[in-house]
Amino acid sequence: MSEQVLHVRKPGWVTVNVVNRAVAFLTRRGFSVWGSRVLAVRGRKSGEWRTTPVNVLSLEGERYLVAPRGHVQWTHNMRAAGGGELRLGKKAEEFAAVEVGDDDKVPVLRAYLKRWKAEVGVFFDGVGPDSPDDRLRAIAPRHPVFRITEPGAATGAGAGA
Repeated sequence: MSEQVLHVRKPGWVTVNVVNRAVAFLTRRGFSVWGSRVLAVRGRKSGEWRTTPVNVLSLEGERYLVAPRGHVQWTHNMRAAGGGELRLGKKAEEFAAVEVGDDDKVPVLRAYLKRWKAEVGVFFDGVGPDSPDDRLRAIAPRHPVFRITEPGAATGAGAGA
């Protein structure tokens, strides 16, 4: 990661205290909300499990995690840990993660916005699923993307970045 100031959009009170808690509550009880999972990643400093609700994108036989709010805590932890768990109800799927390079994010961001634009579109500065590739490419550095792989399959969290 370059020394540029990393893009972050902090969630508001309603998101933190109502929306995220409601989605996490349902997901922990086995009800997926539009593909939701609870992401669990070990904290890079504490080593403690940190959790947050996420949307898992399936695209051309691969699965991805996209950070619509930018370089937030879970993305830093993911880079350090190289993977984590996706939880739905009592099921926990362990995974490794490979960060996707900016040049390869365009189709992933387009598919993510096509599926969840109503929910997360405000975080993409007017860029949507129908935007030209160059507009998606321009915002790619602001939105980390991780490809989900089998545990032990990743060559490092920074691979491909």
